[in-house]
Order: sequence, then C-alpha cells, then structure tokens
Amino acid sequence: MRKKFIVWAVVAALVLGALAACEKATPTPTEAPEEKPPATEAAPEPTKAPEPTPTPQPRTGAWVDEVTFITETDDVAGYEQVKGGLVDVYAFTIGNPDIYKEAKANPDVKVLEFFGVYNELTFNTYKQWKPTEEVAEDATGICGTRTTDEGVEETAICEFDNGQLNPFGNKKIREAMNWLVDRDYIAREIMGGLATPKYLPITSAFPDYARYIDKVRELEAKYAYNFDKAKEVVTAEMEAMGATLNEEGIWTYNGEPVEIVVLIRTEDERKEIGDYFANQLEALGFQVKRHYGTFSELGAFWIRGNPAEGTWHAYTGGWITTVVSRDQGGNFEFFYTPRGIGIALWQTYDPGPEFDKISERLANNDFKDIAERDELFRQALELALQESVRIWLVDQKSFSVVRNDIEVAYDLAGGVSGAWLWPLTLRRTGQEGGSITWLNADVLSDPWNPVGGSNAIYDAQVYRALGSQGVLPDPFTGLAWPYRIERAEVVAQTGTPITKTLDWVTLEFQDEIVVPEDAWVDWDAKEQRFITAGELGEQRTARIKSVVYYPEDLYDTVKWHDGSSFDIADVIMGLILTFDRGKPDSPIFDESYQGDFESFLSVFKGVRIVSEQPLVIEWYTDSFQLDAELTVTTLWPQYGFGEGAWHMIALGVLAEQNEELAFTADKADALGVEWMSYIAGPSLEILAKYLDQAANEGFIPYANVLGQYITAEEAQQRWANYKAWYEKMGHFWIGTGPFYLDKVFPVEKTVVIKRFEDFPDPADRWLRFSEPMLADVTIEGPARVRAAEGATFEVVITFKGEPYPANEIAAVKYLLFNAEGNVVATGDATMAEEGRYTIELTADQLGELGVGAARLEVAVTSKAVSIPSLSSVEFLVLP
Repeated sequence: MRKKFIVWAVVAALVLGALAACEKATPTPTEAPEEKPPATEAAPEPTKAPEPTPTPQPRTGAWVDEVTFITETDDVAGYEQVKGGLVDVYAFTIGNPDIYKEAKANPDVKVLEFFGVYNELTFNTYKQWKPTEEVAEDATGICGTRTTDEGVEETAICEFDNGQLNPFGNKKIREAMNWLVDRDYIAREIMGGLATPKYLPITSAFPDYARYIDKVRELEAKYAYNFDKAKEVVTAEMEAMGATLNEEGIWTYNGEPVEIVVLIRTEDERKEIGDYFANQLEALGFQVKRHYGTFSELGAFWIRGNPAEGTWHAYTGGWITTVVSRDQGGNFEFFYTPRGIGIALWQTYDPGPEFDKISERLANNDFKDIAERDELFRQALELALQESVRIWLVDQKSFSVVRNDIEVAYDLAGGVSGAWLWPLTLRRTGQEGGSITWLNADVLSDPWNPVGGSNAIYDAQVYRALGSQGVLPDPFTGLAWPYRIERAEVVAQTGTPITKTLDWVTLEFQDEIVVPEDAWVDWDAKEQRFITAGELGEQRTARIKSVVYYPEDLYDTVKWHDGSSFDIADVIMGLILTFDRGKPDSPIFDESYQGDFESFLSVFKGVRIVSEQPLVIEWYTDSFQLDAELTVTTLWPQYGFGEGAWHMIALGVLAEQNEELAFTADKADALGVEWMSYIAGPSLEILAKYLDQAANEGFIPYANVLGQYITAEEAQQRWANYKAWYEKMGHFWIGTGPFYLDKVFPVEKTVVIKRFEDFPDPADRWLRFSEPMLADVTIEGPARVRAAEGATFEVVITFKGEPYPANEIAAVKYLLFNAEGNVVATGDATMAEEGRYTIELTADQLGELGVGAARLEVAVTSKAVSIPSLSSVEFLVLP
C-alpha cells in the first residue's frame, strides 16, 4: 500500500454493526398458568411468578451519547472556557507557553501533550513554461530550463499570467529562504521554547529522524540562519531575471515594485511567524502585503485558488501527522511532487527528474534492502532543501486541554483531534452516556465528501467518528491493530526488508510470488469492467501478497447509519473508484488525480476476492512498508476523506458525470461547478435530484461489475433506506462508525453527532490505550576531558522515576559533534544495568574534535513508543 500523508488512494478503513441485545427492552415474563380446581372447591387466588431482575448488559459503541463541536480561534479564550467548565475538550493544538504553565498547575484541567504538529512556509511556485525556441533572447524573468518527456526544450519564465514577477518560482530563491529565517528565534521567542527548529520534511519525534540524525545535523548546520548569504543569493537571482533595486532599496520589475503577498494565519503563533517572515522579506528589498485570516478564509487562496493569478506568494502553513509515522519516506512525494494532493498548487510543482524518481521510490519502498533505503533517504533530504517548495520552521511540542474528569485516548503524533481512537474512548470518569462539548479553532472548513472533500483536521476530527476502518493505528507506536478485519497474512519476496511485531498478522517469505490469472489487474473505463491477469496473457509477479480475513458475521453485525447492512459491494465500489477516476475514458476522470493514480499503477499488481462469505481478499503489489502490520491492505471503503457506502458514493458519481458537481476542488474549478458537499449547501438539492432518480430506477452503479453482487431487491432497499435517511436528517452523510451525523449548522460553525446504537463493538474494547511510556534521558559525565585520556559518559533512562525496562529499549545511539557542529563520531551505548548505559569515547574520537567546545547527543528509541527521546550535553576538550 502506498504511503501518503493524507490522500485519496487505496487505504484501509472502518465499520459498524448491530447493537447488542443489552440496549433493547427485556421482555416481560408471562404469568404462570392457572391449574383449575375441582368444581366443588373454591379456587385459590393465583399468584404471579416473580419478574426476574433484568441483567445489565455491557455498553457497546461510544461511551457518551452526544458530542457538540463548536469553534474558538483564540487559544487563550479556548483554555478559559475549559478552565471555567463551559466546555469539556479544547482540541486545538496549543503552543502557548503561558497557557501550558498555568494548565499544568490547574487541578481542574488535564494537559494532553503530543509531537506531530509542525509549521512551515508554503510558496506559490507558479511559473510559465514555454518552448525555448519561442523565448526571445532578451526575455526577462527566465528562471530555469527543462526537457519534456517528448524531448522538447522548454524555458521557465517566473511570471504570473498577469505579467508580474514571481520570485518564488525561482528554485534558488526558495532555497535561500532557508538562510533568511532564524528558526532558533522562532522556537525560542515566538514559540516560547515549546518547539524545536525544523529544516526537513521529517519529524524530530519520529523514528526516521533518529535513524538519519547524522545527515540531519549536517544539513541543519549547512542551512543555519545566515541573512547575508540569503541576500547574496536573492540579489544575484533577481538581477538575473531582470529585476533592479531602486534608490529606495526596493526591488522593481518592468518599472513596478515587486510586491510579495504573505497569507498569515491568525489563530495561533503563525501570526507572529508571518509578521517575522514579512519583516525579513522587507529587509531584502521587497514590498510586502500582509493578508491576515483564518484557515477557512485563506483557504480560498492557497487551496481553492488558481496559483497562476498571482494573488498570493507565501502562506504560513501548519500540518499535523495524525498517527505516529514509523516510515516518513512518503513525505517527499507528498510535499514536493504533483502526486501529493490533487489541487492546483501541487500541480505547479516541478521537481527535478532525480528528486522526482527518488521521492516515488521512497513512497513505494522501491529498494532492495535497508542500505539502499538509507542512500535514497539521505539523497532526498538534500534535494528537498534545494527544491524548497516550502521551508520547514519548527516541530511543536503541542498540547490540548480537557476537563479533569474527561478520559480520552490521544495520539502521540496527532493529539486528541488527530486520534482515530477518540470516538471509541471519550467519556467522563465512571460515567456512561451524557453529552460532551468539543471546542476547536474551526469546523466545516471545506465541503465534505469522502472522495475528495475537506482535508482539514478540524473536519477530519468529526467525520472520522462517523466511520470505521479495517485496522486502527496504535496511538503510541504507529503499528496497526485489527478493527474490522479478523487477521491477516503477509507474504514477501525473499530478501524484502520487512518485519512483524504483533500476533494478528503472520509474515513469511517466498522466492517468487505469482499473481493468479483470475486476479483483477486493471480497469476498462469504456466497458466499465475489471481486466484479469489472464486476459493480458502474461505472468505477473509481485513483491508482496497480503491476505485479509474478515469475520463471518461481518454482513450481519455491521450496519450503515441509514440501516443498510454492510456488503461486499461497498468494498468493490471503493476499488472501482480507485481506477475509474484515473482513466481518461471515464465519465468521472479527474486530471488532478491522474499523477497519483499512475504512481499507484506502477506498483499495483492485482487483487482477488478469494471468498465472499466470509470475506477474504488477496492484494498483490510491489510496494510495502517496513512493518508487516502496515503492509496489509484491507480495502475497507474508507476513501481518504470519509467512509462511503456504495449507494452514497453512487450519488456523487451521478452528479459528477453529469458535470453538476465535482468530488475535488480542482475539478470543480475546471468545470465551473460546486465542490461537492454531502452535508450542506447547494449540493444537497442536486444530490437529492439524483437520489430520486436512483430510487425510481433501482439504480446499480457500474452494473457490469456490481450487478454480480447487488440484486434488484437489494438496490431498491438501499435507495429506500437512503431516501428515508435524507428526509429525516436533511443530509447525505452515512457511515458505520460509533457516531452518526445529527445536525449541521454551517453559519454558526457547529456540528452535533450522536451515538449510533447499532454499533456492535464493546465500549471498553480500546480502553487499554491510556498513557504512553515516554523515556526520560539524562547524560552524566565530565565537564572537561583530555583527548589522550578518553572519557566515559553515563546515560540514565527512566519512566516516572523508575529504570526503563531493558526489554523495551530498541537502541541507544550517540553522536559526537565538534565546535562547528559537524558530526565526527557515532556509535551505540552499552548497557551497564537496567536503565543505565555507558558511552566510552576513545582518545582517537576525542582527538578528532580538536581543542575547545564539543557536544555529545544521545537518541533513545523504545519498543513501547515510536517517539525517540533525545538528550545532549556539552563539554570542553583540553589540550
């Protein structure tokens, strides 16, 4: 399965089912029958059998009955509402150090800390590509050349369509922005110490950072703050493009000042970050227009706008990785190539051929062993900084706050709003039922539809509660646990660098994995059917075969919110959409999806339904992840932006193929129609029209395929259920999750969800995820050493004051830095006793440092959590 940050590809997903009998009324026992007495005797008054006391049934699904989502953009005001008991949860990713100190000391407030939030500056990289032969010799704005796949030489003109210069179309100017920004200042002064400087598209709290920390430190030193170097590069590139610096020190182009529009978020510290960046640009000689706004307001420019129009140049971006990522190799493709997201901005990205290929290989884990991955990863880190379509600023130590009586599982990466487990664990201590008020900076940020709708975490925190998945991510390790599937098998080609940890999946190796002839390997968009391997007449092999087994009662227990039973057609519909949207002959072809689809096809080898009841699916691919648990493909109908039943998705297909709505923002803009929403706005009337049509016809989408799995009666029942749902609820969103969508108030920015009583799982199923076992690390050693004598340092590792168990330690690595910040030695510490490790630095290692200041850094990785713990100590090397 391909690794994406948050994308619309083939992913695992969720489900619900019928509620246990505990929530139904216990039937009243019948009276004991009377025995008639002889006629000559008076009949005694009959007595009733005592009614048995109903046996309490364990709760299923959600612990609470209702959650109301409201908004507050000011973090101080949000905290005050939690402190005052007006709301229960403030899920916003707070970075305010003053709030942190007060909340930690307040007994009425609980602080949830996490590490997956990071800030950056996104650039509008638009430029015009023209055949070189058509570009005049004295043309201005030239900022690059390339050769197309067809062999045509092209020249880049760094201008918007209005003729204004776009400095950030220039790759070298973007790279120079790394030297322009003082990340230490941002982390220390703006973030108040609750952040660490960030230079690269990997997270300092995740395993890959520790794995490549020597290369990371090298690049951090190379791109450290250097205003003079930034100015030197910018000046050379601006002059080369024909810009001049006037007497007032302002850059001009074709006689007009070069104005940079910076989109600045106002909800958090990004306002100060944006102002700081604008000040730095002004110091370089640019005129700067500061456009302040919230996520929803600025999304009209950088998400939904056309980059060619030149309405903006830079945006103060923020991201959240909602699960602990054990392999961040896919970040290069996501953040730097057009395959990342199907919106117009991403389609302007033009990575060099080498970086593009490396990014795709890392996304698909296309390497023979870990050594080759290491080489590719190190190259990608360097090339990412050279490309710099965005520059990274800080990794946050973020937190959210809840009332002290609130219990909820949160993710070490994504916190509570990013946690997939929050809907299944949220409750008041010792209480079942009740309502919760949930506060965040926004909700209803963009239109909701499962295929290409809102990507905002503010919306995802809600619609994830409405659906299920095949597997769920462990909030502490990032590994997967079965949710709707029962078990899985992974077969890998001999030599593939993949391991397993958990017992629900098996892992074996084979020299050759052959794709069966009856496996589906492609899609014919004209005939609307799958193509088998046998039809292609050639033997296919794969690097990975994964087999998922669903429980026998899947179709009986799992229900959609409209009352429809889950069915294999829901699974196959998701598979069809994966192919059909990427085929030019399809009525719903989406050009913004094509690059991602082509990359998927480059590793996909086949899929086979082994059994319909119970459901067993084989998946063949050349792509894998380093963990077998994450290599499993479940095909649960989770589309990337929500779960979808076949009849739910079919409505959107009808609307898009008739060009009245579109799943994605990019296609909506191209067609000049509404970006499809299943919950509010003008889309509802259009979808309602197609619901009536589908119900009247007994419509079965993709009938050549789904007609084999859906009877006419089943189709009529689905449409009848959906119609009744819409008439009652006023929206089209259904899922199989522990909550259903009750009310939507777009103007008030309020959403209400309620407990779905037909959800089958016990409420206590996921309560074991309580507290992450994060290691505390200290280094003990001499403050001064003589190189010739060597030196010994002790590393103490604890959790809650107790020695960290040795069987939970994966590695204790060290790096030795000289005064210039260069790595001169690396190695592994030796265990002395539980919780204590020794680093012996030799005379040769110390000799390489030279006389003066030095630094020893230690990275501890744990098996219990995937967040490495870092610590460092400085010492002096004497002659």
